[in-house]
Amino acid sequence: MSKADVVAFLVNTTTVEGTSQLPDVLAAAHAAGQQIIVLNASTEEDINSAFTQLVEQRAKALLVGSEPFFTFRRAQIIALARHHAIPTMYQGKGDAEAGGLMSYGASITDMYRQAGVYVSRILKGARPAELPVQQPTKFELVINLKTAKSLGLEVPPTLLALADEVIE
Repeated sequence: MSKADVVAFLVNTTTVEGTSQLPDVLAAAHAAGQQIIVLNASTEEDINSAFTQLVEQRAKALLVGSEPFFTFRRAQIIALARHHAIPTMYQGKGDAEAGGLMSYGASITDMYRQAGVYVSRILKGARPAELPVQQPTKFELVINLKTAKSLGLEVPPTLLALADEVIE
């Protein structure tokens, strides 16, 4: 895998999740010297239009924002990425398991475990307002080698060694 000339970021700026992610993604792209195209989508048709724009602007890769709407439209996004042969990175492990190229995000299993600890503390008498706010502490990198192969990509062994899960 090599650095793509232009990367697209699919985001839904009609939600708090989308608007909060955009500045961080733009700052990271700038720091890496990476050209980025922001594609906004909040409907099924917007996703189709975003992929049309992505192809017209010759983006070589796509980053899908963390957004419940995109989780519900997972099959559509993965199918369009496959159809247009666009390497795509997602936040949720389920996206890579469903055929996306790769994902990197908070471990849902670990987040549920943390929630269980909080429920236990509350049931034992702790006041919810006095409990500290928790943030994810465990993140997972999942790589789908079947998808990489279908895109004609070779994933470096060093990246595979860093992955928490490799789907073959």
